[in-house]
Amino acid sequence: MTCASRLLVCLLALPLIACSGQAIQRKDGSSSVRSFSIRDLAKSDVDSVVEIHQQEVIATLKTLTAKLYRRNPGEWKKSGYASAEAATAALFKALPYWQMSSQKTLGWADLLTEAGQQAYTGDRVKAMMNGLLIMNMAAFNHQTEFYLLSELDAQKFYNAARNTEYVAWELATRRGQDGALLLVANASSDTGMTDLSIEREFGKLIGIQDTLAKVIEDKTNRAIRFGVVNAAGTLFLPI
Repeated sequence: MTCASRLLVCLLALPLIACSGQAIQRKDGSSSVRSFSIRDLAKSDVDSVVEIHQQEVIATLKTLTAKLYRRNPGEWKKSGYASAEAATAALFKALPYWQMSSQKTLGWADLLTEAGQQAYTGDRVKAMMNGLLIMNMAAFNHQTEFYLLSELDAQKFYNAARNTEYVAWELATRRGQDGALLLVANASSDTGMTDLSIEREFGKLIGIQDTLAKVIEDKTNRAIRFGVVNAAGTLFLPI
């Protein structure tokens, strides 16, 4: 058998090997099964890890958006939507064609700054979550697929994590002139228990960003420069 024939046999066998493992059924109803594509041959293990983490980032952002809209119904009404679910779906509608979307060109830092200003009269949830979405996609170089030659910067993910920490702090502390929080995050039940699910989702998001920073740092052998957001001047770290 020639070398070319052996290579052809190996390529044809890969889809069978990929499908031979037992699929994992997750609690949310999704499955670990992934369809095989010839493009997968151009991916490294790190590329696959990055794609899985990106999916988790997007899922967490969607969860945060829906929760914030439900606890602040006046915000989605400002944007003219019929429900929190409709407003959430609209924010992430462009993801399947993100590279061609004008949404990715919006200034994420400006959006995050607006969301925390007392004088802002627009949809604060949309401004905040749109800013976080664009910032995170910018950290991924606005890509949704990654291959051996894809170049990612660990510093961007580290900076995104610190920026997200600031947004979470701002969400918990920023108040209007009447003393009320600009956005309600932690909700209290009739039993006196406090729902901290939004706080936990922010912690999850920050953890994913920091993990990606470490993975890419190890892959590229480029050290991360540590920094903090200047809260006094609301200067976000660059992405």
